This record gives sequence, C-alpha cells and structure tokens, in this order.
Amino acid sequence: MIDYNKSTKITVISGAGFSKASGIPTFRGKNGLWKNYDPSELATPSAFARDPIVVWQWYKWRLNIILNADPNPAHLTLAKVEQQGLDIAILTQNVDDLHERAGSQNVTHLHGEIRQARCVSCGEKFSWTLDLLNIINDIPKCNNCGSVCRPDVVWFGECLDSNILQGCIDRLFMTDILFVAGTSAVVYPVAEFPFLAQLQNPSIKIFEFNLDYTPISNIVTEIILGSVEKTLPKFFSI
Repeated sequence: MIDYNKSTKITVISGAGFSKASGIPTFRGKNGLWKNYDPSELATPSAFARDPIVVWQWYKWRLNIILNADPNPAHLTLAKVEQQGLDIAILTQNVDDLHERAGSQNVTHLHGEIRQARCVSCGEKFSWTLDLLNIINDIPKCNNCGSVCRPDVVWFGECLDSNILQGCIDRLFMTDILFVAGTSAVVYPVAEFPFLAQLQNPSIKIFEFNLDYTPISNIVTEIILGSVEKTLPKFFSI
C-alpha cells in the first residue's frame, strides 16, 4: 500500500488483461470462428480496401462480445478510486468501453474505440448498440454523406492520433504515481511511457500489475504478480 492524497496525480496504463478478465478474448486469441485468421491481416487499411465485408464481420463478432461483457473488479476498483476524489487518469490500450461503464470519467483510448464507426469520407461517427448490430448488415454507411464507415480504431500501419499521444505524454510528465496494469509493455509507443515518466520525474513511483515479468519490470518500484481483477482491489483495499 502507498500513501496518496487528493493532490497526488495518479496515472494508469491499462492493457488487455483488463478486458480478458471480463471474458473478452485477447486480440490474438486462438479460439472460435476466427481462429484461422491473423488479426494483423484483418486490422489494416489494405484489408478493409480489399474485403470490407469480412473485416466488418470480424469487428461485429468482437463488438457482440464486448457489448455483452461487464466491467470486472479491476475496472470497478479504478472507478472507486476516482469516486473518492483522487486525481486519476487512465491511458488505455483497450478499444472497449469497460472503464467508462465501470464509472471512470478520465479515460484516454490510445488505439481508438471499437464501439464507434467513422465515415471514411466526412469523419462522421456513430456508436454501436446491440440493436444496431442486428439491424445493419455487411458494411455500415454514413447517415451524413452515404459513404462507407470503418471501425474507429487504430489499425496496423496507422499512427496514433498525435494530439492524443501528446496529451498522454503531458499527463505522464506530471504524474506522481504510475500504475502499469494488465499489459505486456511491448507495444510502442506505449511501451516507452514508463521510461518517459521516470526520466521526467526520477522520484516517480511505478507499480506493475501483471501475470509475469515484462521489459519494464527492472525499473518499477514494485511488481505485483497476478491477474489484475484480483491484485488491484487488494492493493487499494477495495
């Protein structure tokens, strides 16, 4: 346990371990209908240009799982920490909205949000619901201009939004306590975040919550091994 108060700036980098604990398969899951597909060949602009129907079928399959999932104790713990009046920001690599559904307000999605579709022409967005999944067949079209829509996520070969990335770096530079939770810490640029934060603030406390050791384990203040839905509530005594 650590000492903190309402002036302490807490930042959480969350990864796939949060989603997995809610029953959402990891991005490279080997199960089910799509086990013979390589996600890196589906989640690309070229795949969408080549066969948008297949890409949307895959995303709608994932959306159905996500929309039927519930936040787990790890999500709920972070929301409760925020509800106690603490200054906590979540920088998530996950594209689901389980942090928000748990009650967290200050959430930044580095890789986009799977519940949103974005028009390839005018940029208009809409949010998916379970009802829309059953109504819209094949490729969704923009209500504004009639063009095709794509998932509002960052695909392989695409850059992260520069404004979002800069906002994350700004937050890291003012952070007192950093939690790196449920992530393998190998996907860039997020893998660099703990190093950037420590370089800016050598006295920062970094806590890693993961199933195993990662490339950042040798720089952190403490490593808490185990699944995040068990270790985070215990750490915060929630």
